[in-house]
Amino acid sequence: MPLSPLRRAWSSVPIRSRVTQVDAETLRRWLQDLPPPPGYSVSARPLRYRQAPHLAAFCWYDERLIELQVPEPYVVWDEKVYYRARRRPGKRLRFQWFAQTVRFRTRRDVLRFLYCHEFYHWYLREVRGGKAAAETACDRFALAYFRKRNAGVDWSQELPGYDPMRRPLKRAA
Repeated sequence: MPLSPLRRAWSSVPIRSRVTQVDAETLRRWLQDLPPPPGYSVSARPLRYRQAPHLAAFCWYDERLIELQVPEPYVVWDEKVYYRARRRPGKRLRFQWFAQTVRFRTRRDVLRFLYCHEFYHWYLREVRGGKAAAETACDRFALAYFRKRNAGVDWSQELPGYDPMRRPLKRAA
């Protein structure tokens, strides 16, 4: 049976994992219904924290790497995710922030949320050719898709200009 286009696109993405209990194939299986980043690799590694677990991930454009960090030792925790801001009236530059509290129950939840967030940074820079520092937009994308089953989603419709089979990936400024 031939692979679906999304699975075929994911099969060409190099994936590494140094997280205990999560090998590279498990990580690939967890991310396979999300859009792949053509030309980039995905890496997961443990995050050592001092007081409380938190979210941490990076999109390294020069190395073409999306790096996800999972808190170790892993415990269930709640994180406030800011997904929108509205300017408050007045001369001073002030904002009203809108947040949603998300409970991260498993390593899978953390990895999928971080991947969605960092993928949207990648999308804004590499596909749209703009600045990639839109944190609230990335959080909105992550909140919308990290817990959903996205098996039937056509990512080229959801993300204008995105094509998972595109080769080679051209550099954005």
